[in-house]
Amino acid sequence: MRRASFVALLAALALLAPATQALAHGGNPNYRSVIDEVTPHVPGVSFQVLDYDSYMQLEDRDGHEVTIYGYEGEPYARILDDGTVQVNRRSPATYLNDNRFAEVTVPPIANAQAAPLWKTVDDSGTFVWHDHRMHYMSPATPPQVKDTSKKTKIFDYEIPVRVDGAKGDISGTLWWVGRANTSKLPFILAAIAIVLGGGALVLFVRRRRRDEGDDDGGDDGLASPKPVGEAW
Repeated sequence: MRRASFVALLAALALLAPATQALAHGGNPNYRSVIDEVTPHVPGVSFQVLDYDSYMQLEDRDGHEVTIYGYEGEPYARILDDGTVQVNRRSPATYLNDNRFAEVTVPPIANAQAAPLWKTVDDSGTFVWHDHRMHYMSPATPPQVKDTSKKTKIFDYEIPVRVDGAKGDISGTLWWVGRANTSKLPFILAAIAIVLGGGALVLFVRRRRRDEGDDDGGDDGLASPKPVGEAW
């Protein structure tokens, strides 16, 4: 049973680790950031929210040029028509987006008013970034939430973009969906019960087989003598 308990503990830690990591470095499962509309609507250019409320993904599959703008209206990142992905080293967003609550020191090179200094980071035509406009900027529960078990609208947001020279934006809504809808505790407890039950079953079967072996072979491990008169 010690071994089974140890295995169960490892399983619990494995399940808890992703949830803990998500809250510390990524999205918060109590929220949902939802895209309502993207303008201009261009076939081959798509946006998607990842990790509940934390990341926005841009995919440019048909050779368009797409620019994303930062918090002060400056060019922050772009995808060129050949799929090259670049970020502006002079955009404050480049550094603020490294932390969920923007708890970073912005270097002197960042200047939203300066000409962009582009740095190529990929050539896949896909860019994923953390954006503070699409999530709640505090670990505390928003004041709009009166009942944590009910879905509640927190705010609307817009992320400015430009596609092939045409201005537009990603319009979305941040929702509180409630702790009751996102808790992983039942799954964790079920996994522990399954592991413990499986371990106990294995131990039971092994002990049963060992006992049956002892009964068949006798205490000294020798075969029982053949009864008198029994035919071979």
